[in-house]
Amino acid sequence: MQKHRREPNRTILVVDDEPHIVEAVSMNLELEGYQISCASNGHEALQRLTEDLPDLVILDVMMPEMNGFETLKEIREISTVPVIMLTVKGEETDKIKGLNLGADDYITKPFSPQELVSRLKAVLRRTEMPSPAPKTEIRVDDNLSIDFSRRKVMVRGQEVHLRPTEYRLLYHLVSNAGYVLTHEMLLRKVWGYEYREEDHYLWLYITYLRQKIEDNPKQPRYILGERGIGYRFRELEGDQSYQTDH
Repeated sequence: MQKHRREPNRTILVVDDEPHIVEAVSMNLELEGYQISCASNGHEALQRLTEDLPDLVILDVMMPEMNGFETLKEIREISTVPVIMLTVKGEETDKIKGLNLGADDYITKPFSPQELVSRLKAVLRRTEMPSPAPKTEIRVDDNLSIDFSRRKVMVRGQEVHLRPTEYRLLYHLVSNAGYVLTHEMLLRKVWGYEYREEDHYLWLYITYLRQKIEDNPKQPRYILGERGIGYRFRELEGDQSYQTDH
């Protein structure tokens, strides 16, 4: 019989004002081998964040005094820890608000233990940077250069800081410069197979990337869209071309 794969040395902070939710989530994650830290409100969550240094935060939106959005905003002031938000609402506007504030994923209550674990593992995978391509230093033009070995992006001489998911998206686009990657392909490569139909994630992160590296995000020169199909990074000059991974 194949043994159940456990996830050692990963601490998950579970933040929810409903004790039965905290208990259920904690029990299922402990069965997967994760260590659990708990908080019942936003203020306690910030304290646990600095004391326990979790690898990921599961954060409820609807909490008294300091809601999940306010807590997330405070978290992002001090940490880049991945955050999955829980909510009873499924509105697109709430999802976009959470992602804009720096959430990495969004799960609507009620959810199955399998869905939560699957999403959690996918988010943790995304925070682990991909291995650098064989040629790691790319000078796109005078305004943009990328050093994948150092995970450094320079725009007009200034270093631009990317979130892990933004970096992964840029990595796959540049690794396939000149080729169109479909929406589904990018979602699978960057977010995971479970996200292959979550187009709004891709659209938002393409927007974030363009805002950081393009002179005019509304008229992009680097990340080009192919309507209804996907996106491609402009062709690289000289011998900078990568081997494609699509």
